[in-house]
Amino acid sequence: MLIQVFGAGALGSLFGYLIQKAGYNVVFVARGKQLEALNKKLVIKGLVEDEVNVNAKNKPVDADVTFVTVKAYDTENAAKLLSKTNCGIVCSLQNGVGNEEILSKYVERVVGGVTTYGANLVEYGVVEFAGKGVTFVGDFLDSTSNSNLNSNASVVAKILNDAGIETEVVDDIRRRIWVKAVINAAINPITALCNVRNGKVVEVEELWNVAYKIAREGEEVMKALEFNVKNNELVNAVKDVAMKTKNNRSSMLQDFEKGKRTEIEFINGAIVKAGRKLNVDVSVNEIVLKLIRGAEVARGC
Repeated sequence: MLIQVFGAGALGSLFGYLIQKAGYNVVFVARGKQLEALNKKLVIKGLVEDEVNVNAKNKPVDADVTFVTVKAYDTENAAKLLSKTNCGIVCSLQNGVGNEEILSKYVERVVGGVTTYGANLVEYGVVEFAGKGVTFVGDFLDSTSNSNLNSNASVVAKILNDAGIETEVVDDIRRRIWVKAVINAAINPITALCNVRNGKVVEVEELWNVAYKIAREGEEVMKALEFNVKNNELVNAVKDVAMKTKNNRSSMLQDFEKGKRTEIEFINGAIVKAGRKLNVDVSVNEIVLKLIRGAEVARGC
């Protein structure tokens, strides 16, 4: 079985490494300096210390299963490239809302996924395994039953579990994708704009007041989308995640530090888009969205 990781950055390289160590044939799809580095070797630091040779390519190949880990704003281009190959089952393990919908326009057998594994790109070709977590996957099209042992999500889950990546097949993957997006919406832009680690979002009263309002707006949007959400459920989740990862620098903060474009359009932007459509107040998310957009323009991203 050939496994392909499309977007071999921090998380993609870590998952590809773990899957390869489990005995699978893995292709790492990357570009630029990361591709050059991977063609020499992949170095893993942190919870695992290892160096391995990997099969790195600059474009996708035919595969039995493809994990998509590119930035959300690159999903459309990635999907177009995948549509020209026999890419097999396609599992998104990305940030934000809308990736699976984009992929579904171009390829079949799409699986949605969320993970709490932590990985950081220390430098090109060097990945820090920052923390273990849990991973949930689910068939994105309702026509496929998640209870079926032959479902696409079950195939993906077996590969990940074989690799020691604790994974569960669920039937509410859309809800879980939204929950993660709302949590990210309340933490990531604040850390980026204020140049602070995650814990400060809760510890500093002024920052928490903003995060609270972002999360509450996200809850109301999810209710309008007919997801089962209790009052303050996501507020409490934001507080829990921020404190459990209090010393982490969010991916959006890291993007800011590197002068790179963020995934704001697929996080707070998704909340704003849905809120406007459903006539839900998303004014705080709108302000945060404009601030990040403005910072990107000012930085030439």
